Amino acid sequence: MKLLSYRLNDKIYFGPKVKKEEAVWDVLHIQETLQVLPKFPTTIIDGVGLGMDFLEQIRKLVEAATKAEQPNNFKRSFTEIEWLSPIPRTPKNIMAIGKNYADHAKEMGGTASQFVVFTKSPTSIAADEQTLSLHADITNSFDYEGELAIVIGKQGKNIPEKLAYDYIFGYTIANDLTARDLQTKHQQYFLGKSLEGSCPMGPYVVTKDELPNPQELVVVTKVNDEIRQNGKTSDMVFSVEQIIAEISKSVTLEPGDVILTGTPAGVGKGFNPPRYLKSGDVVKISIEGIGTLVNKFE
Repeated sequence: MKLLSYRLNDKIYFGPKVKKEEAVWDVLHIQETLQVLPKFPTTIIDGVGLGMDFLEQIRKLVEAATKAEQPNNFKRSFTEIEWLSPIPRTPKNIMAIGKNYADHAKEMGGTASQFVVFTKSPTSIAADEQTLSLHADITNSFDYEGELAIVIGKQGKNIPEKLAYDYIFGYTIANDLTARDLQTKHQQYFLGKSLEGSCPMGPYVVTKDELPNPQELVVVTKVNDEIRQNGKTSDMVFSVEQIIAEISKSVTLEPGDVILTGTPAGVGKGFNPPRYLKSGDVVKISIEGIGTLVNKFE
């Protein structure tokens, strides 16, 4: 199932994409009107915490809507909604893995032998098709990083690797935008990684049943239709299972937490001279099975 979050009439909603249509099912409206279920989550975070039961509830709502006299009354066209990140606000900082592809670590002048974790502020979250700032007042080296992102589905601490997939709700696409000069100046990642809009995600969160093996995906990043990154998640140094197990040794994971899994080679800093983002650039990040995350920069 492909789920998205959106704003309509100043309210935040969520729902599944309508199959073969550029529209979303308004599941909250379905429940409110048809009273299909005894109760239903009002936020996507609450729903994610229900795991597969949440998906079954959504399926019942959509089935009821399709049988109604006017099914289209329960659909919202993509042209009438404002897209949001599928997880509009994470419970805590977004967690991210650094140098998790050997070729990327090499282009950055390092190695991929250590497990590196950093975070990005929740206020950095942005959406698909959103025009983003280059923050030219404080940086001249804003860089892109296309990544697979994990959405956690239930609370866990000290999670064994072999059980890690039980704690996943689904996956989305993220652009781990980075002000390279701030990253160097402060000798740590947080400020350079947390500028407003520096973590666009989307367009959907795809539930894990549709992507049974996250280590067999292709990640492609284009800048103005030029391929800059073309990597495979099979090249990760630390797998999705290892990432979840290692982080959960120190941090209690919660429903709605997002973990970025690292980026392949081909970032702007890796070129000689560097090829950082400039005004008018359009970045498209595609991952098979999820879709394409698109952002323009000004």
